[in-house]
Amino acid sequence: MRVIITGGTGLIGSNLAQDLIEDGYELIVLSRNPENVKGLPAGVQVVGWDARTAKGWGELADNAFAIVNLAGASLAGEGFFPTPWTDERKKLIVQSRLDAGKAVLEAIEAAENKPKVLVQSSAIGYYSARGDEDLDEESRPGNDFLADVCKQWEAVTRPAEDMGVRRVVIRTGVVLTLEGGAFTRLLLPFKLFAGGPMGSGRQYLSWIHITDEIRAIRFLMENEQAQGVFNLTAPAPKRSKTFARVLGGIMKRPGFIPVPAFALKLMFGEVATVVVDGQKVYPRNLQELGFEYKYAELEPALRDLLGK
Repeated sequence: MRVIITGGTGLIGSNLAQDLIEDGYELIVLSRNPENVKGLPAGVQVVGWDARTAKGWGELADNAFAIVNLAGASLAGEGFFPTPWTDERKKLIVQSRLDAGKAVLEAIEAAENKPKVLVQSSAIGYYSARGDEDLDEESRPGNDFLADVCKQWEAVTRPAEDMGVRRVVIRTGVVLTLEGGAFTRLLLPFKLFAGGPMGSGRQYLSWIHITDEIRAIRFLMENEQAQGVFNLTAPAPKRSKTFARVLGGIMKRPGFIPVPAFALKLMFGEVATVVVDGQKVYPRNLQELGFEYKYAELEPALRDLLGK
């Protein structure tokens, strides 16, 4: 069965490609620069696209099993330190997601035998910072920039449902992996014996181990009962200070030296909200559908990653 992944060279996409190819799927990864793609497993076909239209790849959607749409400019930027959200950067973040979604729709509309399922990426930033409020898929959206991005991101591929395609929206939390992303940034101070919570430490961190992120996407893609919105987080969100204490204990490093919120905001501007503010998010729909986590609790998840 053919699966097409947009954003397939990124952190989640490359891990998903590895998992699917090992199980015998026909894997198509779309890239704007296919000649420069490295590190994907043998058997993955890399196809060029302009990230705006179905030109050059759209025919592959005909009779495909699934399209997994992960494409979009990184919220934190491409470097180790987050890129500030200038007006230009914000425009890129939004437009890259809208363009990719429209390209996917164009391919689906043209397909005589339409894909069975479309997995549409999003993020728990949809809810904005809500303090200690318990949040699930029925919670109202937030009203900041990140929430607005997520609302537009999710909405752009909604017309696929009218074409008879089962659509799953995944709102992903902080993915724990050593391959990149927010966790590697959080890990650095601990390596330097200066680890601790970001800001007040009271804000919640809604996390998920990379293994469960990929397993959940597979579960939702392959389960014909899965449709609608699913939070991809572990069922045990933790306050930042608790996260830091557990991580420091595993690494045998200090975990109590806070990074002041004003310093983060001074350095990175609005993008600092990703770590300074937080959400207490629960994966109600995923659990009700019967998904079983491999790493439902924080300490085993961190020990697995750190080999402790």
